[in-house]
Amino acid sequence: MECGAITVIGTGNWGTTLAVMLARTGRPVTLLARDEAVATGLHTARMNRQYLPGIEFPPALQVVGMPQHCLPQAALVLLAVPSQTMRANALAIADLIPMNSVILSCAKGLERGTLLRMSAVLQSVFPAALHSQVGVLSGPNIAHEIVQGQPATSVVATAEPAAAQVAQGLLNIPLFRVYTTHDVTGVELGGALKNIIALGAGICDGMQTGDNAKAAFMTRGLAEISRLGVTMGANPLTFAGLAGLGDLVATCASPHSRNRRLGMALAQGQSLATAQAGLGQVAEGVTTVQTARALARAHNVEMPITEQLYNVLFAGKNPQAAIQDLMQRGVKHELA
Repeated sequence: MECGAITVIGTGNWGTTLAVMLARTGRPVTLLARDEAVATGLHTARMNRQYLPGIEFPPALQVVGMPQHCLPQAALVLLAVPSQTMRANALAIADLIPMNSVILSCAKGLERGTLLRMSAVLQSVFPAALHSQVGVLSGPNIAHEIVQGQPATSVVATAEPAAAQVAQGLLNIPLFRVYTTHDVTGVELGGALKNIIALGAGICDGMQTGDNAKAAFMTRGLAEISRLGVTMGANPLTFAGLAGLGDLVATCASPHSRNRRLGMALAQGQSLATAQAGLGQVAEGVTTVQTARALARAHNVEMPITEQLYNVLFAGKNPQAAIQDLMQRGVKHELA
């Protein structure tokens, strides 16, 4: 079995999509499953029937269940796992990654408890020699569209420019255009926090509040994202780019967005538990509401949308009452 220079960890929707997309170009890619049983099932079926039914694996895509079978040869490692399992996955592979590998988080969330961004979680696990090569892949990347061969763009952010360029060279393909930046903080916060706004956008759609209200909600949501991001050291221009505005628009508008669909279910009267069960996948925005609210309080940053969504999700507040409270806040300058 030939293991590729690219290893994708995580056999969910996004991880499988990345692996399939890259292997379609003929470059060898290895998809690392959580165990041998899952790997054998995927390898035998040559598709992921649970998350991507009908999408056949290209010949260049190999599936393995043991990290030692692929990681020692990997030039690029993509961790496409839920944010709350990122640390456990990193611990399982920390001793196997070569010192010249680039490691990118593909998750869009913040770790509960520590409130760390995913790159910081990885750096807390991996040896210091790898820290400058740890980064993030983020952008308006709806997996359903990408796996169908529709064009998309994304951003690789690492503190070390050379590492980002290595990842860009391996990820950039005709229908997936990849840009680089050194603003890891901004790219990660843009990707994580927009899921909060997508939940609210789904509530707006479910309540049929109209296009004006949804546009206002998204715009004020971006202001909230930028306010916290800049306070935490991000470049404000990042939030006008692909990992900010671009990702926000895609996630708030797409019928395939899990966070938007969850918000719609809540607006239609479903409980949080029922709505989450109906998705069958993780909606990162739920946990991110909790972690972002804690970060905002720690940094003394005002995030009224996040606060109202926290009350809807975890304090039983009616979504209509939350909208009314947002509309009746004290007036202010738009850029204040």
